[in-house]
Amino acid sequence: MNQRVRRGGTGKRAGVMALLLAGGMLLTACGGGSDGATADRKSSGRHAPGVSGGGHPAPDAPAPSEGSRESEADRVREGRAEPDYRSTFALDVDTASYGYARRTLGDGRLPDAEDVRPEEFVNSFRQGYERPKGNGFSVNIDGARIGGSGGTGASGWSLLRVGLATKTAPPASERPPAALTFVVDISGSMAETGRLDLVRKSLTILADELRDDDSLSLVTFSNEAETRLPMTRVKGNRDRIKGVVEEMQPAQSTNVEAGIKLGYEESVEGHREGATNRVVLLSDALANTGETEAEGILKKIDSARREYGITLFGVGVGSDYGDAFMEQLTNKGDGNTTYVGDETQARKVFVDQLPAHLEIRARDAKAQVAFDRKTVQQFRLIGYENRKVADEDFRDDSVDGGEVGPGHTVTALYAVRLREGASGTVAKATVRWLDPKTRKAREETGTVTTGAVGTTLWGGENDRLQVAAVAAYFADHLRGGDLPGAPGLGELASRASGLAESTEDSAVEKLATAIGQADRLNRGAGTDDAPDPSEGEIG
Repeated sequence: MNQRVRRGGTGKRAGVMALLLAGGMLLTACGGGSDGATADRKSSGRHAPGVSGGGHPAPDAPAPSEGSRESEADRVREGRAEPDYRSTFALDVDTASYGYARRTLGDGRLPDAEDVRPEEFVNSFRQGYERPKGNGFSVNIDGARIGGSGGTGASGWSLLRVGLATKTAPPASERPPAALTFVVDISGSMAETGRLDLVRKSLTILADELRDDDSLSLVTFSNEAETRLPMTRVKGNRDRIKGVVEEMQPAQSTNVEAGIKLGYEESVEGHREGATNRVVLLSDALANTGETEAEGILKKIDSARREYGITLFGVGVGSDYGDAFMEQLTNKGDGNTTYVGDETQARKVFVDQLPAHLEIRARDAKAQVAFDRKTVQQFRLIGYENRKVADEDFRDDSVDGGEVGPGHTVTALYAVRLREGASGTVAKATVRWLDPKTRKAREETGTVTTGAVGTTLWGGENDRLQVAAVAAYFADHLRGGDLPGAPGLGELASRASGLAESTEDSAVEKLATAIGQADRLNRGAGTDDAPDPSEGEIG
């Protein structure tokens, strides 16, 4: 009943593979910003967790000349310039780091510091931003003074929240059709409960959610890759799709490279003009056969990614999960990643979230926040270490940014230390992106003044800002950071519980539970009262 095509076929498939292999150019990844961490804009060097320093000074530094390709970090290192007062990064709507941290805490373990990305914790919660009327972004900026929190080192510091939002998704009937290639890990490690069984449930759910004019193909991989279903219209084939999904059984080792190569080959072969063409990787991301480095894998499909605009969406599963590897794949593959720990989360991802990921509202989206040297003494971006972009590359549209869909919000939190007695503009935030259809560059900006960050953070009226702060401080604790004004975990759990009540948001209550679990583990008390992971929710 099901067509099965082994990797390495002939004819059109061989021609497509030649196209894929011919595109072995380096990906333009998110490189270092102006803080001296790295000057290579083609690398994605991650800072060591917990080594966050005291923030970037923001003196009267001259802006680089127009068209200069020299890194600000180089000029600072050589003593020819002061550290810059701008912060530039690619937008990121991933949430997998928070979802996997909750799963790990529920299992009675603290997550590894390198798996904790604060921006993904923050972006897992509703922010309450004003939405734009058109297809671009709204720019929302607010903040509050850090004080009375019980933390230390908070004198003169504030939290600044830069929020970007796109218009909500249209009804499912109005979106473009989708051509989705699912690449499913069926290696031996996927036999554990909550892995391949959950993937089968997820794809069965999705088969009922997709429209008749959508298309779907299915590739599986263990030690080698195999096409289980070529690109097939959903109409009249839902039972066939479910049958192929049900047949998947765990096999041998994990050759992610083979799966992604064949997945992109299938996506190119089944490419549909006017449709959203996407590869969806479902895996525990524990690669152990073939190429095991994300950049090496993506080099081999780079031409297909660029020429056909095929993006990569990663869905992680499993108690042992290669979070960093999956995140690197999707960041450089122009996509997003999330984590599924149970059927409740699977329904949330495949019924609520995936449809929003199908359409792209902005390609290569970047943000740049320029701090006013007259009012700001220091600033620190919380998270986004491996999404940083060199300041001079902000308007270079050949440099990769992030892909953002309808109804998405992106939040960046900064710890900002104002100059004593300062008054006036604190920062100007600009978002730049390419229209996905015309590839024309567009920008929106917003500014914030000292008056807008003058209120006290805790106990104020802005509940959503406080939720974002709790999530950021929680992530910073888990990776051993030193953010100014950070409350202890016990106080954070208490604040999260109070915010869950005031916002009537169950996701914030689950945040409070996770913080409480981390606090008990940190004190060696265990998590005897940890909730059933089926209660989980991402977002």
